Amino acid sequence: MGAALIILAAGQGTRMNSDRPKVLHPLGGVPILWHAMAAGQALDPEQIVIVTGHGAEAVEASARGYDAGVVCVRQDQQLGTGHAVAQAMPALAGFSGRALVLYGDTPFIQTGTLEAMLASPADLVVLGFTAADPGRYGRLVAEGDRLERIVEWKDACEAERAIPLCNSGVMCADADLLADLVAGLGNDNAAGEYYLTDIAAAARARGLDARIVTCPEAETLGINTRAELAQAEAAFQARMRAEAMENGVTMQAPDTVFFSFDTVIGRDAVIGPNVWFGPRVTIESEAEIRSFCHLEGCHVSRGATVGPFARLRPGAELAEDVHVGNFVEIKNAVLDEGVKVGHLTYLGDAHVGEHTNIGAGTVTCNYDGVSKHRTRIGAHAFIGSDTMLVAPVTVGAHAMTASGSVITGNVPDGALAVGRARQENKLGLAVRLFEKLKTEAARRKGKTR
Repeated sequence: MGAALIILAAGQGTRMNSDRPKVLHPLGGVPILWHAMAAGQALDPEQIVIVTGHGAEAVEASARGYDAGVVCVRQDQQLGTGHAVAQAMPALAGFSGRALVLYGDTPFIQTGTLEAMLASPADLVVLGFTAADPGRYGRLVAEGDRLERIVEWKDACEAERAIPLCNSGVMCADADLLADLVAGLGNDNAAGEYYLTDIAAAARARGLDARIVTCPEAETLGINTRAELAQAEAAFQARMRAEAMENGVTMQAPDTVFFSFDTVIGRDAVIGPNVWFGPRVTIESEAEIRSFCHLEGCHVSRGATVGPFARLRPGAELAEDVHVGNFVEIKNAVLDEGVKVGHLTYLGDAHVGEHTNIGAGTVTCNYDGVSKHRTRIGAHAFIGSDTMLVAPVTVGAHAMTASGSVITGNVPDGALAVGRARQENKLGLAVRLFEKLKTEAARRKGKTR
């Protein structure tokens, strides 16, 4: 039987004190919403429905940025979670499988937990957890794993508030049943809202089987404040670091390494202290990223070394055994096998052939103020220090540029290009110039006294 996801992402998140919708705040380098989407998407659902409200256009654009096939529906009035699910149901018309209700601000639900919910034969499945501090969570009133009802904290009596089993809000039921149950919801409660949680009692009243699946509390962490966002980031980073080391990655100071949502690092790679990975980074086995590097949207192949103090921007592709040294920035550039870029260099919109050496201070001058232009450097070339490559330009294989050159035209294979002004030595002029400058400085100093 197929599955569909309903992800609730309509809330304003007033406690974040932000103009940005809560689900779009970054966690692991990407919006919180993407984490919830990823957990469900691993189930290969037939359909994903995102319910939006506050900042709907931005939330919808973000959701489609992760998965262009999602369906977005709007909850224009914030009348509760039950009302939000009701807005999603028409989008599932004709779908006959099970629907999972998830939350865009709850990023850590694991795919295995959702699989356990889908595997339950019960008519309605609710995800519960035991909290270290139950606080104001809703409570699950149950006998064993058989759920009787869910009671919100504000509506609970003292005996119900003493129940340790808490409600995560995540639910699963056949789509047709879910639509029928939410259609019958009322708003006779302290908040005057349509509670999704009321469908548990409604299901039991019909004689349906409602069951509880439990998970660790850490999976149910919801984000409502900046402090909770910081806690979530710390939890995410701790998990990513642990997984990396378990998979064979060496990290010399793991607490100083920061991962993104989709960082991939191969075994026997070495990551130095204070390295930051942005989205879409892949580091192959046996590569080394040295300290104080910043990487995003790039690919580093086996045996390559990067840093320290290097930056790889989107589109940077480093082949095997490439060396990128300190204070080097690579953007939208392909470096073939064995290229060496030791220090103090910018390569943007470029292709560098294998085993080419790029001298210190080299710059690809790729932007003319309107458009970007590409630099091509052949294999086994030698680019002298302080070379300015004014794109579009091509330097041939086995070619060389003289240090301090400004290269504005193509360089043939095997040629030496010299693009600098002729040097002239004015004998004795330096001494006379210094004496003149000192005399003028002394005269100015005397006048100011």
